[in-house]
Amino acid sequence: MYGVVTRNEEELAWGEFDRSFYEVKDVTGRAAEPVEDGISMISCFGDNAAAGANSDIIPISDEGELATRERQYFDWAYVCPNHDDYREGLLEILEDVVEVTEDVRLDDVGFPREEYCHCDRCEQRFADSEFDDWQAWRAHVITEFVREARERVPGDLYLTLYPDPYPGHVYERAGLDLDALSEYVDEFVVPLYDMAYSTTYWLEILAKGFESALDTPFSIELYAVDVDIDNLIDAAEVAGEYSETVLFGYDASNARATLRRLNADRREGKEYGS
Repeated sequence: MYGVVTRNEEELAWGEFDRSFYEVKDVTGRAAEPVEDGISMISCFGDNAAAGANSDIIPISDEGELATRERQYFDWAYVCPNHDDYREGLLEILEDVVEVTEDVRLDDVGFPREEYCHCDRCEQRFADSEFDDWQAWRAHVITEFVREARERVPGDLYLTLYPDPYPGHVYERAGLDLDALSEYVDEFVVPLYDMAYSTTYWLEILAKGFESALDTPFSIELYAVDVDIDNLIDAAEVAGEYSETVLFGYDASNARATLRRLNADRREGKEYGS
């Protein structure tokens, strides 16, 4: 199956896609109304607008560094998963969107990196918790959020993973306990983004890694903006060998052209190797 990830409502009805994800809230903080034709996609703890409006909600590293776009290697600002008001706001958004779309995808779930969060709020809650291990406590925080989300989602719940299948890495980095989360998640989504896909051996390695790491079904999301169609076909063929669905991100026109070419080549008997 093939799908699309988009911010444009009109693209949700395009017949080439078996599944469509529609951004209801993205990392900028921009919000849109949910649409029946698309699976609502919510950026949870990535939010530039919220972080810009209130520095108290930004995670703090063990060295006192804020998790903002100004920090090296951060593409957006983060919100502390233990900020109660923000967290409740996310759950309220969920309750609103499921009145329109029963299926929901949670994006940007977790702590920013290994060294977060050491704000006063997190330090106190860890001290008051039953946990002796800080990483186990972080994972519990995230799992509890996903559990609460699951209670509000009557349909399928999707969850985006950081694209690192090496054992323990997403647990250490973001507080994602894959085994615990699998109890609540129907399908994971793994973005494997590249600007060109001129080679695909690394794509196969990562896809195979997630196939080994996950018992829960997963889809692979490819970046489609300004990518050569022949290269995108090769990437889609490789990803399709391992995932439930191949998703194309943020250029539905290029994705549609890719699928049309792919289907035409298959009818003509042309084969693509990985």
